[in-house]
Amino acid sequence: MSAIETDIEGYLTDPGAWTEDWAREIAREQQIEMTEEHWDVLHFMRAYFEERQVPPDARFVMRHLSQTRGADRNRLFELFPHGYVGQACKIAGMRKPRIWSTG
Repeated sequence: MSAIETDIEGYLTDPGAWTEDWAREIAREQQIEMTEEHWDVLHFMRAYFEERQVPPDARFVMRHLSQTRGADRNRLFELFPHGYVGQACKIAGMRKPRIWSTG
């Protein structure tokens, strides 16, 4: 895999450089075995970012999981146990948010 530029904490400096191969590698490093549900979350986050140029707040991802999979609000944190910002945003190729609400 070619080198993709990240900041000191491992977040992409250019979200446009994100690829699924890169996400798989970062997920593996984070000890997450990617499932269809993980990919659903990442694709939702990427689409939201493409449309609005900001990462979605965790509450929007929770709502997406509830509406599409019948999941409760804790499911997001079951999928990404080390946190939405620390894992989901990183694997989805988002820049690290300065201020964050978990919904």
